[in-house]
Amino acid sequence: MNEFSIVCRVLGTLFYRQPQDPLLVPLFGLIQQGKLREHWPLEQDALLLRLQQSADPQALAAEFNHLFVGTGCAVSPYRSAYVEGDSEQEVRTFLKQRGMPLGESPADHFGSMLLAASWLEDQSQEDEAAAQIALFDEYMLPWCGKFLGKVEAHSTSGFYRTLSEISREAITAMRDELEEALPEDIENGEEDEQ
Repeated sequence: MNEFSIVCRVLGTLFYRQPQDPLLVPLFGLIQQGKLREHWPLEQDALLLRLQQSADPQALAAEFNHLFVGTGCAVSPYRSAYVEGDSEQEVRTFLKQRGMPLGESPADHFGSMLLAASWLEDQSQEDEAAAQIALFDEYMLPWCGKFLGKVEAHSTSGFYRTLSEISREAITAMRDELEEALPEDIENGEEDEQ
């Protein structure tokens, strides 16, 4: 698993799963011990330190529910709540066309879309960079700024506010990295068309 995949997987998991989920115990352990900073590929030490200071899964459970769970949640984590006329089915179709196995859960959840970016990276298909760029440009970037801003505004602890800041910077950095990963002939072809 490379750095891009790790960043997507960590951020996606923290937005997608309840903080007290047993699967998150090792990740919260890394955060609480400051070890995530040692392995984090982006220059975000100050933000990761802030994240560490508020990383108490039991204390975060109520905030996670308030922010993201149920019809009356403060911040919908679903793309369909932000992009008019677009549906969850579009994201599902896009991911299925790339061979991603999907369950019954909505495919347009912010966390699951980051996990999908990690999955696309790990599959190492010939067109992985193009598929990831499409995922970011068409399905994430049009709404993630608004979503992350709402998370920052409605957070009651520093954890999710900081996680939003980390995510905002990481998504920008990863999108830039994807552009650099494109083969030159694709980049030149796009430039010629413009």
